[in-house]
Amino acid sequence: MTRFNMMMTSAAALTLSAGMAMAQCTEVSFSDVGWTDITTTTSATKQVLEALGYDVDVKVLSVPVTFKSLESDDVDIFLGNWLPAQQGAIGPYLESGEIETVATNLEGTKYTLAVPAYTYEKGLQSYADIASFRDSLDEKIYGIEPGNEGNAYLVSLTEENKFDLDGFDVVESSEQGMLSMVQRAYEKQEDIVFLGWEPHPMNANFELKYLPGGEEFFGGEGVVNTVTRKGYVEECPNVGALLANLTFTLPMENEIMGAILNDGEDADDATMAWMKANPDLVMSWLDGVTTVDGADGAEAVKAAFGL
Repeated sequence: MTRFNMMMTSAAALTLSAGMAMAQCTEVSFSDVGWTDITTTTSATKQVLEALGYDVDVKVLSVPVTFKSLESDDVDIFLGNWLPAQQGAIGPYLESGEIETVATNLEGTKYTLAVPAYTYEKGLQSYADIASFRDSLDEKIYGIEPGNEGNAYLVSLTEENKFDLDGFDVVESSEQGMLSMVQRAYEKQEDIVFLGWEPHPMNANFELKYLPGGEEFFGGEGVVNTVTRKGYVEECPNVGALLANLTFTLPMENEIMGAILNDGEDADDATMAWMKANPDLVMSWLDGVTTVDGADGAEAVKAAFGL
């Protein structure tokens, strides 16, 4: 083979490789762990990407499976890395480089045990007070989906008898299942302790108090990070630019989540309605972002959303 032919063969291989990478980047996969806030932000990002010409697949996975799927390259993106609560779970993946942090997409979050204000006023004002309400709580602490790292921490408290919680049962259900129990207790003014967080319309639907005592795991106010599988931003820089720009707000998420949970709206419909009413934030996500074909990203989204 002549030197010229070798050069042409190498160039063709590089072109083919680049074309394959571009083709792969037209398909984007997300994990949605089933929390309404992450469903909301994932829906917003999905609909923007679809307007840019991408095919988007959203998989509903638990947090541990999400991290495993990012490690194995079965999922590209996760918008719900709550910190510091998930630090223990994601830490080894970040240290090994199999998962990469792109940006912080939300600040000022809360995530820890909560009680109704009327229970707080009775004296249940910290983790250390829970045991003294053993009877009125029926020795139950309500968590969310099985496998959640927050549940696991609460179980560890009962198993190690921290705060005298031996004998308490951590009830694992789902966000909706847990909140239905909170609603039932709230209507009867009965005592209940459960995993609460903000952003979430529960903070508007119920008068709540968050309990100090779990800071070693849950921390204080936190952040939510956008994370990807190893090398994704380098492979797909246009999507990476969008991910780096993505920022959400507590009022945004509370409003959309309220439409979903309180009014029964479809998640995509509620998210689209909010984006149409708040185009400035959406446009800020598109700085330096193009369509799949390299056209103006902002103009494509405006056209698709009817802005």
